[in-house]
Amino acid sequence: MPTVEFHFDFGSPNAYLAHLVIPQIEARTGIRFDYIPVLLGGVFKATNNVSPAISLAGIKNKPEYSGIETRRFLKAYGVEGYAPNPHFPVNTLQIMRGAVFARNQDYFEDYVGAVYRHMWREAKKMDDAEIIQAAFVASQLPSEDIIAGMTDPAVKQRLIDNTAASVARGTFGSPTFYVGEEIFFGKDKLRDVEEEVMRQGG
Repeated sequence: MPTVEFHFDFGSPNAYLAHLVIPQIEARTGIRFDYIPVLLGGVFKATNNVSPAISLAGIKNKPEYSGIETRRFLKAYGVEGYAPNPHFPVNTLQIMRGAVFARNQDYFEDYVGAVYRHMWREAKKMDDAEIIQAAFVASQLPSEDIIAGMTDPAVKQRLIDNTAASVARGTFGSPTFYVGEEIFFGKDKLRDVEEEVMRQGG
């Protein structure tokens, strides 16, 4: 079976929605997605891209259509509990460093699920240090270890390296997927991702 990578940042609502659907694809295909933490702000800076919060501002009808598309996605995949975050855009530097640290621990999946839940189901301001720590404690994660890990120079560098390597492969936003060397961007490409997994695995 091919390798499948999900290059993600907690700050992207579309990456969160993709995260909710990934288990369905894994169940159907038997493949496991490899979650690669990247810093979306760094991706944008390196590619001269901007957040949809900026690019859609002042454009008539397009933001409204984006909302329609999101509602269709939620219905198509049976997704419930999604809550737009009133603090968006959130500076995700600390929680993405936390993801890099947690990726080498046995609770990485729990970390990802918890942070996504606090960001996009409970709509918390996940760039506030006190709120971050409280969210970790509430999720029964080792908050002191993770927060210490966020300050580790090696962890900081790994996030920089992940981001640079992702951009070098072709990433310009999130969610981005790689099936082998094939790139797919956006939550609406999940069907294409699944088809490519089956094609390469067949």
